[in-house]
Amino acid sequence: MKYVDEFRDTRAARRLVDDIRRTATRRWVLMEVCGGQTHSLLRHGIEEELRETVELIHGPGCPVCVTPAEDIDLAQQFALREDVLLTSFGDMLRVPGTRKSLLDVRAAGGQVRIVYSPLDAVALAQKHPDRQVVFFAVGFETTAPATALAVRQAEQLGLENFALLVSHVRVQPAMESILRTPGNRVEGFLAAGHVCTITGFDSYVDFVREFRVPVVVTGFEPVDLLQGIRECVRQLESGRAEVTNCYARSVRREGNRHALVAVEQVYRIADVPWRGLGVIPSGGLRLRPEYARFDARRRFEDTGCEEELPVITTPDCPAAEVLAGRMRPSDCPQFGSRCTPDSPLGAPMVSSEGACAAYFRYRTPAVDASQPAGASQQEATR
Repeated sequence: MKYVDEFRDTRAARRLVDDIRRTATRRWVLMEVCGGQTHSLLRHGIEEELRETVELIHGPGCPVCVTPAEDIDLAQQFALREDVLLTSFGDMLRVPGTRKSLLDVRAAGGQVRIVYSPLDAVALAQKHPDRQVVFFAVGFETTAPATALAVRQAEQLGLENFALLVSHVRVQPAMESILRTPGNRVEGFLAAGHVCTITGFDSYVDFVREFRVPVVVTGFEPVDLLQGIRECVRQLESGRAEVTNCYARSVRREGNRHALVAVEQVYRIADVPWRGLGVIPSGGLRLRPEYARFDARRRFEDTGCEEELPVITTPDCPAAEVLAGRMRPSDCPQFGSRCTPDSPLGAPMVSSEGACAAYFRYRTPAVDASQPAGASQQEATR
């Protein structure tokens, strides 16, 4: 398949690995901020293959994992109202709040329905005019355009029973927060290609100028990732810090203007909490005042729900350290024993994009951890 097969080519991947090893004179510390990239790095054995040359730190690249527990709690309270139908992407259902998960609430009788698009939630609001339909709007800049369009469609249809619980977050402010953290070791970033497809990468010019770290826009296939790593290493070895686009087949400098316009019309930038990282200035999105009538927080200021859910405490779960890139999942004493995908203690083990889930799948004895970089097409497409 054009634009896919050539980026899974084993020989091309091996050449890139060899080039990175020849170029590096010391072990550099790079961070990716994308759950999909984290899984690919582990799945194709790239982290293991380059372990003596590059230390890869897995940043807060899973939007489900960084969704604040308080927002999940609020979604649970909405779902327990008799007049509310809460809708969400499926990967949010198992993520624990400070109490239980949405899946637990649904099992207890809460009204929670999985949808595949925010527009599906709009359709449900049309179909059920007697119910308040709330869509749990989570994700990075990649999903914000779709939720913005859902709000605009609901407005055009005159729907009074559709609302959003907005928990969108923005990637670049989180990167800035990481670099400002005392003891930070990150020397270069692999920027998330899917996010940059929407946002472009112009804003990283000032970022690079301020922090003096390379930012390389990178894709998701083995050759994509190795090209991004090689570019980062080349810049670091030559003392440069620049923004480079290694994902040109999908990313343009200016991003997707239509998507950005939709987001700018509906949302404003706000200081918001990230799970494990605290409140990040300009770290997320909230609805603009002109769309406040679609804000579930305002519509249901009094949830009208008195039922208390059993509180779940996980003092032994260092998810915050994992999300901030300060701890590898495999260094957690609970990893693979008390904490597994079937019985997770924290969000990074729940989500399919979480770093802990990736390590469990690709770095435990049940999985062949020696898969070389540039795995076969059969493995790469499994």
